[in-house]
Amino acid sequence: MQFMILIYGNEKAEMKMTPKEQEAVMGAYMKYTKDMAEAGVMKHGEALQPTMTAKTVRTADGKKATVAGSAVKNKEALGGYYMIDVKNMAEALKWAGKCPAAKYGSVEVRPVMVFG
Repeated sequence: MQFMILIYGNEKAEMKMTPKEQEAVMGAYMKYTKDMAEAGVMKHGEALQPTMTAKTVRTADGKKATVAGSAVKNKEALGGYYMIDVKNMAEALKWAGKCPAAKYGSVEVRPVMVFG
């Protein structure tokens, strides 16, 4: 089964990290990514640019509107994801619990819909 591990964190706090703190976080993610790849569960994953770089598009009454920023205004922002292929939700949750963001943010696990 495929699952998305969605990584949420506080962008303002992350921007205040020292270079040493940023390096430690990136090192933890590199190890996490390597561990998943070596276990054969990782399909792919990417980090996202900050929400200030986002654009949101909505259509209402047939009119399209584009605004700067994320569609959702929360304390935590979606910062990246991993797509994994594991046996079940329990195994997906085990991998999510190892994600560095679980220590300072939130990690959401969601099954991927399969069509066909």
